[in-house]
Amino acid sequence: MATRRFVRLRRFAGTVPVAAALAVGLTAFAPPAQADPQVMSFDAAKLRVTLDATHEAGMYGLYSAVRQDDDAWKGASGVADVRTRRPVRPDMQHRVGSVTKTFTATAVLQLAEQGRLQLDAPIAQYLPGTVPGERGQQVTVRMLLNHTSGIADFVRFAFPSLQRLSPESLDRHRFRTLRADRLIKWGVESPPTNAPGASWAYSNTNYIILGQLLEEVTGVKAETYIQKNVIRPAGLKKTYFPTEPAIYGDHSRMYEALYRHAEPPREYSVFNMSWIGVAGALVSTTDDLNTFYRALLTGKLIGRGALTEMQSTVPVQDANGNTLMNYGLGLYSMEMPCGTFWGHDGVVFGSGTQVLSSVDGRRQLALGFNLTKYQQLDGQGAPTPNAIDNALGAHFVQALCGGKGPLATRSPATSAKPPLPLQFVTRP
Repeated sequence: MATRRFVRLRRFAGTVPVAAALAVGLTAFAPPAQADPQVMSFDAAKLRVTLDATHEAGMYGLYSAVRQDDDAWKGASGVADVRTRRPVRPDMQHRVGSVTKTFTATAVLQLAEQGRLQLDAPIAQYLPGTVPGERGQQVTVRMLLNHTSGIADFVRFAFPSLQRLSPESLDRHRFRTLRADRLIKWGVESPPTNAPGASWAYSNTNYIILGQLLEEVTGVKAETYIQKNVIRPAGLKKTYFPTEPAIYGDHSRMYEALYRHAEPPREYSVFNMSWIGVAGALVSTTDDLNTFYRALLTGKLIGRGALTEMQSTVPVQDANGNTLMNYGLGLYSMEMPCGTFWGHDGVVFGSGTQVLSSVDGRRQLALGFNLTKYQQLDGQGAPTPNAIDNALGAHFVQALCGGKGPLATRSPATSAKPPLPLQFVTRP
């Protein structure tokens, strides 16, 4: 019973069903052979075909940016508005959800580099009372970053109707403003998912606390610090924390299907994002996201020592102890047929994102789409893959492993079968 409850709550915790496409796509496409690095590094025609196939499978609209060194491809398929049939475009702004966590983690690692905080210090040392009692002395900054704190997610309290698969609370609270201390209180007052450091359990509460940590150490608002010390140094032009419910740049509408329980899917492109803050509120573009991860992985935002810490992972395991992926400090690694890739995925209501980069930052994919939770649920409350996932998987494999150029460095641990997405983790 506890396992099933965990799956039900994890469906809304901030990571995307887009990773489910990898579980299907990678088993259907053989790894391509290495070839002459002087030849074109990816097949634009096949990228176009796989992107269009995803729209034809039922995705309203999606946009993708692929890079190999200085070569780049961008594409979009489908519609940004199902009523007017306005088309999506590659450079649209997009809510990136939990991809925000990599930005927040980078800011924390910068402060650790400067000696202004310690990763293995208890959070009570910096924020007394935020995590009450003995647990505040046990939970470290590192545990917040890698989701091993055991602190529960607050999302089910912020939007309680989601537990009965109803969009009622989303509609009612679209314009509500939530303070960080309210979000944290929901999380820390809920029963812990595990003892501090004992296992991995994804929780947005961890990153709201990290936002408070940034403010305590720097004396400025967390979003302001991240904008000045992470977003600007990375050279990003269209990445920002929204201050109002609307996105004013060119963007798609965002449709939430709620596992077929919102028919037709609700439109949530206008939404007060204080409910997720530095855990998932960023707006960005696919180009900016690729630029950010390349800057991060090549040492332009944090030094090699801090990056090594960031890439020190804990296993994400299913109920049977099988490792599905490896989560570091605000980013994770996934095995593809052609090697190991680093990045993050994210979802907010109606908006999904996946970003993956080779370890050297040379080969990259950033993808956004505008229809979320389009799957149906099985008897255990887990999403079941459908035609959209198959098509997305084909596009991911083509983007990261296809073409004739140099591919990501192959890892000895590379498996032909990818890990399952985070929302399928069933640890109680």
